[in-house]
Amino acid sequence: MTTISIHGEYITLAQFLKITDLIGSGGQAKAFLAEAAIKINGEPDNRRGRKLYPGDRVEVAGAGAFLLAAEQG
Repeated sequence: MTTISIHGEYITLAQFLKITDLIGSGGQAKAFLAEAAIKINGEPDNRRGRKLYPGDRVEVAGAGAFLLAAEQG
C-alpha cells in the first residue's frame, strides 16, 4: 500500500487521481472514472468530487492501494 500525503483537510477524488499520476489533467477524471473500478474504504465510488480525508483507503483496479495521510510539518 502506498501512502499519499495531502495538504489541508481533504482532497477530491479527481485531485487524488492527478497527484498519483493516474491521469494527466483534471479534465481526464470523468473518462477515467467511467472506466476504472475504484473502491474507497472498501465501497465502490466513482464520483470525482468525492472528498477524501486522511485515513481513507483508495483501491484503483490495476494501479494498487493507497492510504491518505495528513502532511506532517
